[in-house]
Amino acid sequence: MTCWYEGPLAAFDTETTGVDVERDRIVSAALVVQDGPGSRPRATRWLVNPGVSVPEGATAVHGLTDEHLQLNGRWPAPVMEEVARALAEECAAGRPLVVMNAPFDLTLLDRELRRHRASSLARYLDGAPLRVLDPRVLDKHLDRYRKGRRTLTDLCAHYGVELDSAHDAAADALAALEVVRAVGRRFAARLERLTPAEIHTLQTGWHAAQARGLQAWFTRNGTPEAVDPAWPLRPELPAAA
Repeated sequence: MTCWYEGPLAAFDTETTGVDVERDRIVSAALVVQDGPGSRPRATRWLVNPGVSVPEGATAVHGLTDEHLQLNGRWPAPVMEEVARALAEECAAGRPLVVMNAPFDLTLLDRELRRHRASSLARYLDGAPLRVLDPRVLDKHLDRYRKGRRTLTDLCAHYGVELDSAHDAAADALAALEVVRAVGRRFAARLERLTPAEIHTLQTGWHAAQARGLQAWFTRNGTPEAVDPAWPLRPELPAAA
């Protein structure tokens, strides 16, 4: 029987105007589907005119300027609809969904759907179960004592995955997918008997524990930043009074 990490996987990634999931916007997104190791990946790409200015710092990361997005991007409402439906199709088909740092990309998509479609990611999934595989959470749990950063670039270097055009949504999605396959192979003894659904559930606890550890480190070092333990999607903030 084929192990999940040798079978079909989908991967999702975004590029954005910043790192605030409640306020920032998606400027590009990609969904990559691969039927198995070595098979040709199929990529769907979206380019968005977010309707707000893209900060210079964000452009320096992904290279997408206001001018380029205004000329080539589409309005957010139809794009978010297409993205959400595409993810829902993968979930309904039973394909695990690889998302690096899932609480960022999936929460941002959910907030864009609320902003532009008066809806939510859960409504588009319509009961289809999310089976998310987050390479950051997996690697941090399975190799917790390794020193160093765990960005996608770092994980690619550690697991021998080629990353071309970093901070291009499709390239990053494919690289994250390949990292998850590599993690599966390296830790096969601990993962091969688990289903993607079981791993999804386990990651909820693993991420929460990782968040508590990071929060404690911030507290010891006098950093006021709060770490959200929710995974793979942050809950909606309560409406302001």
